[in-house]
Amino acid sequence: MKSIFHLLALLLVAASISAKGNDMKTSSSDKPAVNSQTATFGGGCFWCIEAFIEIQEGVESVTSGFAGGKTANPSYEDVCGGQTGHAEVVQVKFDPSKITYEQLLDIFWRVHDPTTLNRQGADTGTQYRSIILYHDEAQKLAAEKSKKEAASRFQGPIVTEIVPLTAFYSADKSHQDYFRNNPNARYCRMVIAPKVEKLKKH
Repeated sequence: MKSIFHLLALLLVAASISAKGNDMKTSSSDKPAVNSQTATFGGGCFWCIEAFIEIQEGVESVTSGFAGGKTANPSYEDVCGGQTGHAEVVQVKFDPSKITYEQLLDIFWRVHDPTTLNRQGADTGTQYRSIILYHDEAQKLAAEKSKKEAASRFQGPIVTEIVPLTAFYSADKSHQDYFRNNPNARYCRMVIAPKVEKLKKH
């Protein structure tokens, strides 16, 4: 009789150990792989930069917003007033196995003029300044190296700021995917569309 109870006890212990092992395996395999990285930069109107970046393979998402200033949770109107210190920027989530930070920087230099201080075309003001906001030391070094390499492409000196990102504030929904959602808007037709087509050819 004791041997039967002993056998049953062993079977229960074995079953318990097996169940715990299966739970551990499930919880481990269920954890999603974290491969995405984040980049933040601005070069004029964020509608433009967003449109250029989001068509790149390996880019997972692009969010238009504000950074580089001191005012917390600014509105679009606040930033346009020029008193917040913020620039219009985009925050990019990307897969580094498909597109690298260095490649994003190369696109950044090609889609705006980094030699015009606080201006891109007809858009003027500190909110339209050229700026790279790095997330870590590796991005800082890559941005500085990229800036030096890009200098030969332009006649004037590059005035792009390279500063650490301290805070990013997303713009409201009406500013997200603006070009995609408003292709017939005058600004999209006259300014953004020609630049997007030019970028696609390179």
